[in-house]
Amino acid sequence: MSQFFQIHPVNPQQRLIHQAVEIIRQDGLIAYPTDSSYALGCHVGDKRGMERIRRIRGLDNRHNFTLMCRDLAEISTYAKVDNSAYRLLKSQTPGPYTFILPATGEVPRRLQNPKRKSIGIRVPDHPITHALLDELGEPLMSSTLILPGKDMPETDAQDIREQLEHELDLVVDGGNCGLEPTTVVDMTGDIPVIVRQGRGVIEGID
Repeated sequence: MSQFFQIHPVNPQQRLIHQAVEIIRQDGLIAYPTDSSYALGCHVGDKRGMERIRRIRGLDNRHNFTLMCRDLAEISTYAKVDNSAYRLLKSQTPGPYTFILPATGEVPRRLQNPKRKSIGIRVPDHPITHALLDELGEPLMSSTLILPGKDMPETDAQDIREQLEHELDLVVDGGNCGLEPTTVVDMTGDIPVIVRQGRGVIEGID
């Protein structure tokens, strides 16, 4: 049965953040709030965690996983970012966007799109997420918490606990955080392409 932490959405309690990160470091899978919706997350090296996310969401191996990063500097470790891409990322981060970019050698191959060698990158704008990332010291491997058969992501921590309490190690309750997933922008080609319209404003991107 999953643990359940109520963490303040503006001033996260450091004691609970530390405990949550210890669960992640011990190969725990968590549900946590972001600036668009709730997401599933584990540490980058947790191969079993990736498979657990696939199972919960009903994903195939073509799904682009997302690395939740602290800032632009961390992005450059995991994704190849040219000058035009950097300008776009700088103007839209932090925020509710997922950018699909060519992966660097630092990204495990199992996390990359098998054909395109790409990775989703995101810099969220949510105090709890930032606190988790700062304490962890590396990106969270993440996926929006959209359950099979549903079009919209999960937004209520109590509902998540009831549905997934035997699938997760921790549910972080940070209150309601919206009904829309991120806007996904594919930047692997010459021109950015919006592949999913979500919460982020698209004006000027495409």
